[in-house]
Amino acid sequence: MERIDPKAAALVIQDMQNDVIIEGGAFAESGAPAHAIAQNAVENVKGLAAACRGTGVPVIHVWYIVEAGAPGLKQNAPLFQGVKEANALVRGSWGAAPADGLEAQEGDHVVEKMRMNGFYDTRLDILLRGLGAETLIITGAWTNMSIEHTARHAADAGYRAVVASDGTSTTGDEWQNAALNYAMQNVATVGTCAEIAEALGVTVNA
Repeated sequence: MERIDPKAAALVIQDMQNDVIIEGGAFAESGAPAHAIAQNAVENVKGLAAACRGTGVPVIHVWYIVEAGAPGLKQNAPLFQGVKEANALVRGSWGAAPADGLEAQEGDHVVEKMRMNGFYDTRLDILLRGLGAETLIITGAWTNMSIEHTARHAADAGYRAVVASDGTSTTGDEWQNAALNYAMQNVATVGTCAEIAEALGVTVNA
């Protein structure tokens, strides 16, 4: 992987919340928890985040948050209908909280959203520009939805998008493969968390 300048990069951890990827969450029946485990996604992202913090790369958590009853969450697509029907990702709930080990730490940034795309109607873009980021390292869930959408927007907005193959997960290998090896081929660079850390000049602890 081509070198990544730590002084011009930022790490995004998107939707790594209990309802999205953890057993017992609102979307557990989708297969997402099992795939996150198979990908070792939480531990891989945790290691990459530590490596980034160690070299001065800002860590940004993008969380999907709705208020109780999901007021204002436009019901124009099955995804958004599902969030409301499952009473998912409600502010202050266990389901909306980040997975264990991926909590925001001192010096991290938190961005809240109500759509798939981490950029849409959020402060993510202005935050990245203020931080001087030119490369956006993207991790999180689900790969074929929020991750892909955010990577596409990043490319359109002028950022170099780098997606972590083992720092992302979705509902199964088929969708993971479709997103990483087809949909994002001309949009983002794809590599493992270890490869991304190496490109930054740091090492992820095993």
